[in-house]
Amino acid sequence: MSAVLEVEGLEVEIALATGSLNPVRGISFQVERGEVLGIVGESGCGKSLTSLALMGLLPKAACRRAQAIRFCGVDITRLSERRMADLRGNRMAMIFQEPTTSLNPLLTIGEQLTEVFLRHRRGNHPQGRRRAEELLEMVGIGEASYRLAQYPHQLSGGMRQRAMIAMALMCEPDLIIADEPTTALDVTIQAQVLGLFRRLQRELGMALIFITHDLGVVARLADRVMVMYGGEIVESASARSLFANPTHPYTQGLLSCLPQPGRPGRLGTIPGTVPTFTRDLRGCGFANRCAFASAVCRQQPITMRTAGVGHTCRCTLVPEQAVSRAAAGVV
Repeated sequence: MSAVLEVEGLEVEIALATGSLNPVRGISFQVERGEVLGIVGESGCGKSLTSLALMGLLPKAACRRAQAIRFCGVDITRLSERRMADLRGNRMAMIFQEPTTSLNPLLTIGEQLTEVFLRHRRGNHPQGRRRAEELLEMVGIGEASYRLAQYPHQLSGGMRQRAMIAMALMCEPDLIIADEPTTALDVTIQAQVLGLFRRLQRELGMALIFITHDLGVVARLADRVMVMYGGEIVESASARSLFANPTHPYTQGLLSCLPQPGRPGRLGTIPGTVPTFTRDLRGCGFANRCAFASAVCRQQPITMRTAGVGHTCRCTLVPEQAVSRAAAGVV
């Protein structure tokens, strides 16, 4: 497989009257063609800002810095806004969390889908209309020609989200970033949309970044998982390795909050609150909420350490035996 996206040292800084806020700090990862990367973490950990930074859609108060963000071999940090606009919606697309606020209430579904085709493919309106109808049928919306004439408020929540997925697929992108696209859906529709994502991703061979706070969703969809806390990656592994051997205390805390079938009892909790992440923050950002934190955790920068084959963790507690097993090539 070849990397569709390679991110090195991504940071986001927001200027404040009293200093600066750094909600995304030193993010590095890559996504292979045909791979589903799940990015998980609680609200405020920097997931959405990371996705907006990748797409070049940050608010004016925010500044993006990175050593490199290579999309299909091209460093997009060096591109002009005009060239980025040619990429967005064409070769890289984004599905936002709430389709009700993402779709224009004054335009029909057909007009909004066709507009993407006309902007990037330079085709005519009938061609765009046919493409939109094909995609609505592909994502499971029946009577597609009839639905194209409807406005967003005339569709159910699940159908609006499917329409957003169809819009993202209009130009057959190499990469789709889905930012918590199932949060506003009920459980039944959520399962249908997740199945749709997996089927389309396999059929079309595109790379998919799926951002969520729901580890249950990640377990069903992702090939690889990246756990974020305080704007940093604290653990990264294959989905199988992460759920079988969660290493970072934050990851363990998230998993303890999930209900376990056949195991009644109180759910786990993570005490404390997320600190304000400024440039002068020292040590581990999770130290104030971690039961295992020591003086070293609060004073020294914590780097990513090997916790298994393809499994890394930003914690001083990574067992030495895991390092030796990884060196020996034992999973």
